[in-house]
Amino acid sequence: MNRKCILMDVSRSTLYYKPVEQEPDLEEFPACCRRAGREIKKHMDKLHIKHPFMGSRSFCDQLRLKGYVINRKRVQRLMNEMNIHSTSPKPNTSKPGKQHKIYPYLLRNLTIDQPNQVWATYVTYIPMSRGFLYLIAIMDWYSRKVLSWRLSNSMDTTFCIDALHEATVKYGVPEIFNTDQGSQFTSEEFTGALKSSDIKISMDGKGRWMDNVFIERLWRSLKYEEVYLKAYATPSEARAGIDEWMRFYNLERTHQSLGRKTPESVYLNWPSVKVAA
Repeated sequence: MNRKCILMDVSRSTLYYKPVEQEPDLEEFPACCRRAGREIKKHMDKLHIKHPFMGSRSFCDQLRLKGYVINRKRVQRLMNEMNIHSTSPKPNTSKPGKQHKIYPYLLRNLTIDQPNQVWATYVTYIPMSRGFLYLIAIMDWYSRKVLSWRLSNSMDTTFCIDALHEATVKYGVPEIFNTDQGSQFTSEEFTGALKSSDIKISMDGKGRWMDNVFIERLWRSLKYEEVYLKAYATPSEARAGIDEWMRFYNLERTHQSLGRKTPESVYLNWPSVKVAA
């Protein structure tokens, strides 16, 4: 704009843009345009129900693949009209504690070839009809089995320690426990619980986005197959729904990386694994 003003010898301070109102699908528009607008909205609604994570760029790409001539600005306008929004960005679940000790990363170049060699954990959020809950899961890295999980309405250390206690009581202790640098995992209470069981502590460094890829895939599957399909009204509903899905994940869902076996079968069929009754 500045360049245009210079070429036209016009003061930039006197030049203002007057926005033009967009009036979607008015009756005075040609019938073909009205019909196309309705078809686009119908297709966007189906995409949103099937893929609630999609934003304007993804909508635009999918609509173009269907043959619609459309740009991102129009997609954004239609999303506003239809009150469609991408799934909300999750709250920051990995704030480090300023005074907490950060432990080194121990998994670099490590071959993980048996259960209870490495456990990993991560915290995500679970949207509800009103508000959200925090969810932690502890996973055996080798078998992908979810050993324990807990829901909480606050980001504290207690529910993380409860999940750790349940996992160790049922399945023993791992050689290494890997976490991110969130304050709940770097706290004296959590690291103390690990050290009291002689578990080596490993923490992700900056830029190591692949370290929790297995649990991130777990969250993705849980949310798209269970959470986003249901608007939990109460924490008890959330616990019941997640509990049922976790059982399915461990006992019935097969994984290509596990040779089409379930996490439960891979974990329990290892000769040295002992599970508490």
